[in-house]
Amino acid sequence: MSESTILQPQIAAKNPNKKLKFIIGGVVILAAIVYLMITSISSTGAYYITVSDLTNQSASAIGKKVRVEGTIVPDSEDWDAANLMLKFRMQDETGAQIVVAFHGSRPSNFAQATEAIVEGELLTDGTFRADNLLLKCPSRYEEAPEVTEYQSLDAQSVQ
Repeated sequence: MSESTILQPQIAAKNPNKKLKFIIGGVVILAAIVYLMITSISSTGAYYITVSDLTNQSASAIGKKVRVEGTIVPDSEDWDAANLMLKFRMQDETGAQIVVAFHGSRPSNFAQATEAIVEGELLTDGTFRADNLLLKCPSRYEEAPEVTEYQSLDAQSVQ
């Protein structure tokens, strides 16, 4: 009889670097996600301040992205349709006022609006350059009058 050689499969030794590579890859991906979250929040976030706070802190607020809410001063609108420039004044309950300049199309309900929220930055000349303009129109949000059961019965008895 002849000798037969039995070949046994060799078991590959576990590579300890494989686990380390997985951990390093996970940390790199996690760091990239955190970095993207922080940069997107800081670039789109805006601090909310009042008109009087903005006028009081005008020197330190120049160039910072802020969100301001206030009442639109009646008859202060200056609309330049050729250049798509809307300028108006806003005030708060203290009476402090700022001039807002918005470049873009004039909102169709601007004449009915009483309050506005603007997001942008204060310029060195004291004008607030608004990138976003949101209007609050009270006529759109008024509640419909409630009809009571008695009023409904009275209306039916008249017919």
